[in-house]
Amino acid sequence: MVSTATQIGDFHFDNCLMNAAGVYCMTREELAEVDASAAGSFVTKTGTLAARAGNPEPRYVDTDLGSINSMGLPNQGFQYYLEYVTELQNQPGSKHHILSLVGLSPDETHTILKTVQASDYEGLVELNLSCPNVPGKPQIAYDFEMTTEILTEVFTYYTKPLGVKLPPYFDIVHFDQAAEVFNQFPLVFVNCINSIGNGLVIDDESVVIKPKQGFGGLGGDYVKPTALANVHAFYQRLKPSIQIIGTGGVRTGRDAFEHILCGASMVQIGTALQQEGPAIFERVTAELQAIMAEKGYETLEDFRGKLNYID
Repeated sequence: MVSTATQIGDFHFDNCLMNAAGVYCMTREELAEVDASAAGSFVTKTGTLAARAGNPEPRYVDTDLGSINSMGLPNQGFQYYLEYVTELQNQPGSKHHILSLVGLSPDETHTILKTVQASDYEGLVELNLSCPNVPGKPQIAYDFEMTTEILTEVFTYYTKPLGVKLPPYFDIVHFDQAAEVFNQFPLVFVNCINSIGNGLVIDDESVVIKPKQGFGGLGGDYVKPTALANVHAFYQRLKPSIQIIGTGGVRTGRDAFEHILCGASMVQIGTALQQEGPAIFERVTAELQAIMAEKGYETLEDFRGKLNYID
């Protein structure tokens, strides 16, 4: 019997597939659709201290090889999502879920996480370090000193299971430096990757999205090789207690299989979910199970991280 069940920390999931933050997760209604699907879990929209309308439209466009977006963190405010996942947590037989959060400053981040720490929610939390934080500064996770400062402060008060969402890294030395930072802390997971930032898509003679003069994050087929590289680089470098959620370019069972082969314990679907809807989870699960059956694998652990190299 082929099983796609998995575990993150102490949390068991019947299926390793779920949505990526930003897709089918803005409202309770969207989250409920994912929850009712074949997905093993959902992650909420990244919640900020106050609700945000986000950037002007058009801010998301499907492209031939995926998508481009500059959403601007539209969300209902972290309390909206915290209340929902806490409600679900207390329902018999509920799936486990992931609450995604970020502050627009370090102080806001600590205010949010202290609220979650004091709440009844006991599930997984994802701190999104792949958002620009201060004008003129890079994304938090590209600033290793700032990342270290924030996580050091967080773990003086936060005792619940916590992971981080990461942007893509492109240099081997940055994999080394980032892993050295993350290995200092009791993180439960890292999520690789957020979109590849600041791409530009042109239709005829115009950009296709309005914010930032058309510059936006790329998702879909464009990003899979980069996502796989990040998953495997961190699988090689992080201590075993920090698991990996693979995100980027997943639209088939084969794509999910490759993420797991590179070391992912769970796999998130973003652009393809936006394009196909929550029915995608049943299709991709069946395709993944078929590959596993063909290869004689009964569980994800039979092949997770066991990528072959050429001698």
